[in-house]
Amino acid sequence: MIRIGGGVLCAGNTVHDILVRPVDTLIFDQTVWVDDIHASLGGNGANTSFVLARLGVKTRLASIAGKDEWGDQVLAILSEAGVDVSSVMRSELPTATTVVLVRSDGARAFFHRPGSAGADFPIEFPAGYSHFHFGNIFALPLFRSRAGEIMANARKAGFTTSLDAGWDSRGEWAKVIDPALANTDILFVNRDEAFRLSGGEDPDYFLQRGVRMVVAKLGAAGCAIYSAGERVAVPGFPVSVVDTTGAGDCFAGGFLAALAREMTIAEAARFANAVGALNVQHLGSVGGVLSFEQTREWLAGK
Repeated sequence: MIRIGGGVLCAGNTVHDILVRPVDTLIFDQTVWVDDIHASLGGNGANTSFVLARLGVKTRLASIAGKDEWGDQVLAILSEAGVDVSSVMRSELPTATTVVLVRSDGARAFFHRPGSAGADFPIEFPAGYSHFHFGNIFALPLFRSRAGEIMANARKAGFTTSLDAGWDSRGEWAKVIDPALANTDILFVNRDEAFRLSGGEDPDYFLQRGVRMVVAKLGAAGCAIYSAGERVAVPGFPVSVVDTTGAGDCFAGGFLAALAREMTIAEAARFANAVGALNVQHLGSVGGVLSFEQTREWLAGK
């Protein structure tokens, strides 16, 4: 059992999202009327830190945003949720921005400008925090070659660790992630990511390389957790899907928050499934995240 005591230090990208829904076809040279155009917090690091703080976990974010209005907006959202943003640097580059086209069934297409995500920022391990989570190192170009070093530094500082794989638009996959696995306690990965990282869906690939726990995110089917000699499968919740943006980040934040509350693995998996299910019923990466008690109340009715 992996214990998460104290606070959580998150690292990863911070993004300003602009979501448009519904977009079922792209038609150029014409005006298409839609129901919603919505600005939201985005970015794997920012999303997960928001979820953790919203669920009552002491959380600090190490990231970077531009010195622009959108950077001000996303940092204000994080601060209001309770995230310590003192380790978020500001860049002369514009804040990373994604336009998200959301289909009627919740599927998405992303148009991303990396902006400030292409700049460097320090990752330090302050007192008062005991767990380190990195959300999608692929999204930060300058960090791709440093994954192993960063996770090793976290371990040397006495932190337990987790890594959410994310999507690699450059297709380098295992070249980036493999050096980090020996110092990763918890690896979050979906089916597509697992296949591209390992050539299959066998969690033993990751366990044999030093990961203590593999948490497989299975979308509507829920999740499966693998560790040495143990497998726990927990079904998802049937809900009406509006937008799946941020669902994986919400799940990861929910799982870590549940471990911080000393829930069992099965309880943490069910709680994380609930956090993700609540969020996909709303537009935006964190639009449906509730407090810990509100989430527990929703679960009690299931």
